[in-house]
Amino acid sequence: MNHPHSNENPGKIGDFTVRPLDPTSDAELVHGWVTHPKAAFWLMGGAKLQDVEREYMAIAAHPHHEAFIGLHDGEPAFLIERYDPTEVELKGLYEAEPGDVGMHFLVAPSGTPIHGFTRAVITAVMRFLFADPSVRRVVVEPDVTNSAVQALNKAVGFEVVREITKPEKTALLSACTREQFEAATGGTDR
Repeated sequence: MNHPHSNENPGKIGDFTVRPLDPTSDAELVHGWVTHPKAAFWLMGGAKLQDVEREYMAIAAHPHHEAFIGLHDGEPAFLIERYDPTEVELKGLYEAEPGDVGMHFLVAPSGTPIHGFTRAVITAVMRFLFADPSVRRVVVEPDVTNSAVQALNKAVGFEVVREITKPEKTALLSACTREQFEAATGGTDR
């Protein structure tokens, strides 16, 4: 996939948009992303196509979990999962606050990496989440050994709360309020 840089707007990586993930038509695309070696922390390395379709069918049917495809200049480039952390992933594992939303994101593997792209993606993901006025805080639980995503989280305003033990990993529970995000990135406005 080729992402030419625009000369008219130096420093801008491109336009990001988000659409709902379709478990049937997007399964093949997403399968290639989640089984890529760079997606090891997604814990789906050995998944078959039907496993991915089944996983996202279950998310689509879940009342507290949603999945989206993020587009970069109109091309699929990242995956977002938004969930209610009091019902999914973190239920009973942390001190919930009103307006909390949980998030996972995964950038598609690329043969031609763009400097700053992943940080631009997480910023776009956070803008997308905070576009909902009921969201006051984003909560994440990356693997304690995933230092790359921890650095990205910190760059957009996340603060570590504490380590938590989940069935599949030891995670670094982290949270970011709307105010922390705005302070770290210069605001939620584009």
